[in-house]
Amino acid sequence: MKISTKGRYALRMMVDIALNSSGEMIRIKEIAQRQGISEKYMEQIIAILKKAGYVKSLRGAQGGYRLAGEPSDYTVGMILRLTEGNMAPVACLEDEINQCKMADSCVSVRLWQMLNGAVKEVIDHVTLQDMVDWELERRKEEEI
Repeated sequence: MKISTKGRYALRMMVDIALNSSGEMIRIKEIAQRQGISEKYMEQIIAILKKAGYVKSLRGAQGGYRLAGEPSDYTVGMILRLTEGNMAPVACLEDEINQCKMADSCVSVRLWQMLNGAVKEVIDHVTLQDMVDWELERRKEEEI
């Protein structure tokens, strides 16, 4: 499994908005500069996040974006599935019921199920707030 730039950038964008939220809207230009990512690419990703209701926007001079909820409301899995689709390591685990005609006789399916479970355990339990906290800890350690 490989997470695309879209998924990685969406996660970075959400963390950036959460970290820099002081009640005011945050402009894409500011996020793009802080993250070193193309403004045009960020606009494409923010549109996906907005459509899903993860961020709210305001147009005009005081416009920009902010999280629609609290950072603790969003898991990494929610953000990655939005941008990447299903996070299953193999196609046969994408559906709720394994559709593969080899499922009953495939020794590998157990391995793929274990891997899928491990990935879900991480991405569905780590929140945006956890990542914000990690970044604040990292910054604090840098100061020392």
